[in-house]
Amino acid sequence: MVTIHDVARHVGVSAATVSNYLNRPEKVAPATTARIRAAVEQLGFVPSLSARQLRWQRSGIVGVSVINASNPFFSDVVNAVERVVAGAGLTLVTGSTHESPEQQERLVALFEQLRFDGMVVAPHDAQVAALTARKERGSPVVVVDQQDAAGRLSTVSLRHREGGRLAAQHLVDGGRRRLLAATGRARVQQVRRRLEGMREVVDGTPGATLEVVHSDDLGMDEGAEVGRRIVSAAPGERPDAVLAGNDMHALGLVRALLDGGVRVPDDVALVGYDDIPFATTGAVPLTTVRQPAAAIGTAAAEILLREIDDPASAPEEVLFDPELVVRASS
Repeated sequence: MVTIHDVARHVGVSAATVSNYLNRPEKVAPATTARIRAAVEQLGFVPSLSARQLRWQRSGIVGVSVINASNPFFSDVVNAVERVVAGAGLTLVTGSTHESPEQQERLVALFEQLRFDGMVVAPHDAQVAALTARKERGSPVVVVDQQDAAGRLSTVSLRHREGGRLAAQHLVDGGRRRLLAATGRARVQQVRRRLEGMREVVDGTPGATLEVVHSDDLGMDEGAEVGRRIVSAAPGERPDAVLAGNDMHALGLVRALLDGGVRVPDDVALVGYDDIPFATTGAVPLTTVRQPAAAIGTAAAEILLREIDDPASAPEEVLFDPELVVRASS
């Protein structure tokens, strides 16, 4: 492997000059810079990340771990984080845990072992304590889409209880009484809080009921499976309204309902969650609870940069308000 010393010998300068070229280019004369650049390309020299870390105590890299990168909501969060950190001269590395706490633990452990400057994590509930320990060991961490009850981590999230309440209130105001929440795992904080908001509305509405169906994943296939179960039920036993775990889940669900001859919203009203771009392009445009993904990602990245610069800074909490966006599905 070509070293900094090989480049220096090839150009006829000191290793310190090549180091300045790599790390403090303003200290190197333009003519020398051109010669070193040519030598780097000719010799195939690749700067060592570990050497940079030793010198600057920084890797120049930020890690992002999300639950499901295929969900456009998380894609928008990641894109917003990347715009902010790139503006600060940092590079982003992203991983998806595919709803697996074990995969998340492996991923964030790798971020820490590689001495990334910091990380943004959409965690499973069980991982919050481990993230707190990593922060205490010196790895800046910002949590998205969840709150930290202990207040030890900076968090950026939505008022999910209010999101569930908004959706349920919209449905009962439209005359719906047999509500179904087709949502994620019961142990997930966001799921519990949305259900709390829905139950508050249902409990205060005479004749209203709430059934809950949990799925391990919230993709279109899982939504379609819920839709097929509704289609197979007798018309009098079907829910007349569904709140889906996210918009991808809702899109699969509405497709299965329509394929099975169930009209949306005449027979079953449907509300999604997130307001991804695809929400307006389905067979029936989705009513949905909007999460401001770009604003969430931007806020998380800005907090992380502050924590990288000042690891002793106090944790911050940012909470966004949900917004109900009404379209044809309800």
